Amino acid sequence: MELMFRPLLFHLLLYCATQTSGVIIQTVPPSNSEGIIETQLDKTVSLVCQPDGSHEADEELLWLRNGAAVRLTEENKMGRSSVCVTPVLYEDNGATFTCRLRKNATAMASVTLNVSYPPQLSGSEEVSVEEQSMLVLLCDIWANPSVSSVSWSLNGSAVDLLAGGFSVTNDGFTSTLTADRVEESLHEGTYQCTAVSPIYGTHSRQFIVTLTEKTLKIPLMPFVAGLVVVFFTALLAFASRWSRIRKWCK
Repeated sequence: MELMFRPLLFHLLLYCATQTSGVIIQTVPPSNSEGIIETQLDKTVSLVCQPDGSHEADEELLWLRNGAAVRLTEENKMGRSSVCVTPVLYEDNGATFTCRLRKNATAMASVTLNVSYPPQLSGSEEVSVEEQSMLVLLCDIWANPSVSSVSWSLNGSAVDLLAGGFSVTNDGFTSTLTADRVEESLHEGTYQCTAVSPIYGTHSRQFIVTLTEKTLKIPLMPFVAGLVVVFFTALLAFASRWSRIRKWCK
């Protein structure tokens, strides 16, 4: 019984310390018990801060975003101060807003934004690649929360990694499908990358891959150098012969 009581007492003390921090932040939408505000892209978050009952009601307030001061108008500093985040952007995810008294840095409270957004997958893209070269397809799966699964298909069927010599890598931001030395019979067609979000459902993007004949590529610099050598050799030969021709004419 004593072991169960101690954690309960600890959380109770922690709760009281949070409530008597010297300032109170009210938020729309509301924050949870850990000070996290759940929101989404393009939404609006409103924050209002004011001293609690242990300090004078007209004290000057400061706002910090990730430790950097937020610029406030003079009328938005005394006794009650508000900050509005609109529209909510990608870079607002994880941002911590702290309100404190100017005269007492220990009198403070903080909230953190958790911005959810789906993977940016839609539409289609045409890809042209030469035969016997490498195919690389990139699928942006960056999302919050992270996608629960990613899959690749070719012409409506799951990509056969072994038969097509494919490899798939996933770093949490991009899923990459690659194949070495592509062949028309194995690699041409419509690819689809599909990501499943636990909140936003299924999102996908298509890649229409067309193979072209391999072209002969001549290195430019050696080719130019060869032309220069041939030109000057011909020029010198012509100059030598021209001198002989002039002598004969005389």
